[in-house]
Amino acid sequence: MTDVSGTWDGTINSPMGEQKVTMTLNQDGDAVTGTAAGAQGAADIEDGKVDGDTFTWKQDITVPMPMTLEGTATVGGDSMTGAIKAGAFGEMPFKAEKQG
Repeated sequence: MTDVSGTWDGTINSPMGEQKVTMTLNQDGDAVTGTAAGAQGAADIEDGKVDGDTFTWKQDITVPMPMTLEGTATVGGDSMTGAIKAGAFGEMPFKAEKQG
């Protein structure tokens, strides 16, 4: 099973332009918790799960408006790529690299 524990530097290509995010993740079995922080603030990782090489999670944000983000990424070694679904804004491409 893929282990996503650690700190990841990510980029989200959002309608507001490229957004940098740092995810700090803790994995216990297939469950993942942690935080994601960027210029818009920080949010807890909720419902985080690893299934094979797929990592899925949710985040409740309030800026720029209240909504739940739903992320899905394929993890390969020290990188992950995927998309974050942002309600009516649709899916935004996402990628991250593990620090260290």
